[in-house]
Amino acid sequence: MRRYIILIPALAFSPCPGLAREAWPEGFLGRLEALALIETLNANLLASRSATRALERWCADHDMAREPKVVAARVAGIEKPASAETRVRLSVGAEEPIKYRRVRLSCGGHVLSEADNWYVPSRLSPEANRLLDETDTPFGKAVQELQPFRRTIEVRMLWRPLPQGWETQAPPGSSGEALKIPRELFAHRAVLYSKELKPFSEVDETYTSEVLDFDAKVITEK
Repeated sequence: MRRYIILIPALAFSPCPGLAREAWPEGFLGRLEALALIETLNANLLASRSATRALERWCADHDMAREPKVVAARVAGIEKPASAETRVRLSVGAEEPIKYRRVRLSCGGHVLSEADNWYVPSRLSPEANRLLDETDTPFGKAVQELQPFRRTIEVRMLWRPLPQGWETQAPPGSSGEALKIPRELFAHRAVLYSKELKPFSEVDETYTSEVLDFDAKVITEK
């Protein structure tokens, strides 16, 4: 007979940079909880007009920062020219300038995602271009005057806490060790459109294991 208890981490969570929650326990229920959380965030992002807003809600709902505000740290020294496929999706010719920006989106010191962003500067306002060129403003906030919405064109699950078909298999036992979670969990590629239905940006976002860096009541099996 199985008994399930709620294990409350002994270390209190502190929403300070560099501090993470106690490790997730290895075992079926720890993996099931991790799967549920990843799928919940994935669904929230797919349903949202703005990844930045969805991440801020996630950060607030899970008390990951004193101020649940997402900031974008630009990554310098990387250049990725827009592909021919990206130009087609953005409806621009071969000579139209497309800018590239790589950022890490963080909340409370937790890097929640890393994103490649290609955008058409001629379709943005001078102020939006200034913010993107000179500040660490998240892209979604810089272009909010366009009332943008997203169309996701690809979802890639990079790690599965439980294998395909787990519901028809015997559950894995608990080892008493910490669950080994890779850095990259899942990725989205999306095109952003203005309220006039004009595409102006393509993003490729990879969501990290730090989305799980919060204190929780973890169900563990005995």
